[in-house]
Amino acid sequence: MSDTSSQTSQRSMIAAVLAGIGASLCCVGPLVLLTLGIGGSWISTLTSLEPIRPVFIVITLVFIFLAFRKLYLLPVSCEIDKPCARPETRRNQRIIFWIVSTLIIALLAFPYYAEYLID
Repeated sequence: MSDTSSQTSQRSMIAAVLAGIGASLCCVGPLVLLTLGIGGSWISTLTSLEPIRPVFIVITLVFIFLAFRKLYLLPVSCEIDKPCARPETRRNQRIIFWIVSTLIIALLAFPYYAEYLID
C-alpha cells in the first residue's frame, strides 16, 4: 500500500465518520443540546434534517464499504521499506476500522434505541 492509497483509506474513513455524524444529527443533536443544559419546548422541533437522513445513511454505508474493501479485498501493494509493509500496521488499521464502524453504526441506529435511553 503506497502513501497515496493510505491517504485514500484515511480520507474514506474520515468521510464515513462525517457522513455518519450528518446522518444522526437530527436525533443526536437535540440529545447533545439537552446534555449541555440547553432545553425548552423548541428543542423537540429540531427535525429539519430528518428528510435528508436517508441520503446521509447511504453515503455513510458507501464509505464504510470502501474502507472495508481497501482493508480486506484489495491486494496490498507496498514497498518493503514503507511502514505499510509491516503486518502490525495493517492490523492496527483494521482494529481502528472496526471500532469506528461500530460507533458509526451505533449513531445510525440511534433513532431506534433512543426511546429506551430517554424514557
